[in-house]
Amino acid sequence: MKQKTIPFSPPDMSDLEVDVVKEAILSGWITTGPKTKEFEKALAQYIGTEKVVCLNSATAAMELTLHLLGVGPGDEVIVPAYTYTASCSVICHVGATPVMVDCAPESYEMNYDQLYNKITEKTKVIIPVDIAGVLCDYSKIYHVIEKKKGLFQSRNSIQKLFNRIIIMADCAHGFGAVQNGQQAGHQADFTCYSFHAVKNLTTAEGGAVTWKYVDGMDNEAVYHEYQLLSLHGQNKDALHKSKVGAWEYDIVSPAYKCNMTDIMAAIGLAQLRRYPDMLAWRHEIIRQYNEAFKDLPVKVLNHKDDSHQSSGHLYFIRVKGIEAQKRNDIITRMGEMGVACNVHYKPLPMMSAYKNLGFNIEDYPNAFNQYKNQITLPLYSRLTQEDVDYIIQCFKMILEKCGCC
Repeated sequence: MKQKTIPFSPPDMSDLEVDVVKEAILSGWITTGPKTKEFEKALAQYIGTEKVVCLNSATAAMELTLHLLGVGPGDEVIVPAYTYTASCSVICHVGATPVMVDCAPESYEMNYDQLYNKITEKTKVIIPVDIAGVLCDYSKIYHVIEKKKGLFQSRNSIQKLFNRIIIMADCAHGFGAVQNGQQAGHQADFTCYSFHAVKNLTTAEGGAVTWKYVDGMDNEAVYHEYQLLSLHGQNKDALHKSKVGAWEYDIVSPAYKCNMTDIMAAIGLAQLRRYPDMLAWRHEIIRQYNEAFKDLPVKVLNHKDDSHQSSGHLYFIRVKGIEAQKRNDIITRMGEMGVACNVHYKPLPMMSAYKNLGFNIEDYPNAFNQYKNQITLPLYSRLTQEDVDYIIQCFKMILEKCGCC
């Protein structure tokens, strides 16, 4: 078997992206302008929601949403222990207190019984994480929220409209996933996406947020508030200031700077045109992996059934009966054969930043059990059939050599 070199997750770029970016560069608009607005409308159409706001990251989308909701010091926000730091760091950024929930046994989703017990009168938001592109069980989360509705105390006008804890999905992995016939973006109250370089659909860096309408909400006003928050609190962006005689502007709050540029949006527009084919190939790779590994002592995620289809973002595989050191050895051996693998994720209570806040992994045993034998295999739309065959052969061979079979 001739050795190949297979990186973990390179971006899938084509001549179409080059052409559209060139058009943006030569148009004279390279920061937020017409391409960004076009991309927002195209995303809203794809998702099936009224409004989308494009920003420079999913992290910005989550943080600005917490600001929009008036979340701050004295408030609590619930987040899974098994996630990337961005899901939790945004809570710290706004001065609120993160409350972590362990995984359910043998699952990457949060333990919904534990979620119930973690809710207090200080809880304002829950941040579920659609890890690997598999959407959470939002019906269970809403059920828990409804049972604890009597504890909720609203702090601003938008919270008052909901009159309950608000669900803000960290859907960084989930753009394009479907649950019960609806695109990701219809399940949570607010849904935040990532378009980072390693994501299914990329704008190099970038993110977006959409939301569900509730009675009394002015969607245009919410959209405008995101614009203010993302551009220094300035009441006119460069596009509006460019109109004849419209130079004057006001700063209505000392806000933030995290807008998307037209160059980023141009990449996104090209990617969106190609996305159905890219998504289909991801799911074909998943099918081939599942078929190849079905007789191995491993556990994989359910990426597709009658009620849902994931975005196919990451292929998680857990090797039964091994600890972290053996897992790391398998990853090293895969690397020696030219196949880059990864781990998603080291639970937050294992990280120094969260240890320093008082979190201890011993309080999250299910998260640790998910982590200790987890491996992420390459899964992206640039993989060839030859690449897929090689990854399968390497993984099966290494598991056998390591005595896992």
